[in-house]
Amino acid sequence: MAETCCGSGNDVLLESYRLEIFNSACNPGAMAVHCFAHLDQDISDALPYLNAALGGFEYIQDPPSVTFKAQGKLITVHGRKIAVNALKDEAEARKIVEWLKREINDAWDNRDQIEPSTEGAPRPKVIEVLKLLPKTNCRQCGEPTCLVFATRLAEGAKGVDACEPLDSEQRGALENYLGRFNLADW
Repeated sequence: MAETCCGSGNDVLLESYRLEIFNSACNPGAMAVHCFAHLDQDISDALPYLNAALGGFEYIQDPPSVTFKAQGKLITVHGRKIAVNALKDEAEARKIVEWLKREINDAWDNRDQIEPSTEGAPRPKVIEVLKLLPKTNCRQCGEPTCLVFATRLAEGAKGVDACEPLDSEQRGALENYLGRFNLADW
């Protein structure tokens, strides 16, 4: 499914894109969908600014791309394409891509105040995440141990809400720690 999304008409770097939603080719029965936003404008020059502004998880210089891991999603921004995995539906895809469009344009508009970066941001340490978990190995999160769950949290593949035994104090401490490494909510 593809659809063109119109821009705002302002003098911005990224004005429009075509959204493509698809199911995984290797797991066609999966409930999650993925998306590509095919960009009508080349945003390659904005990627170091976007990386600096949002703290990209990984930055590749040739060809340029920046990857973010947030809320169990892997988001990669290329010069002419944005890829997002593990989406609930088209509405969530649209919400994330529109958020990124705003962030790209804001980073570009404010580039004179941003020190561009081609380095990945610091990553959460698995041992620090594990220290903040209840360490019950209850498996309610779908993982065999709290250590595996801590690894999945540090990778951005799982969210804090998947750990049901967390009390409010533990949840707050864990969200605070992980919040230093993740993107803001879209």
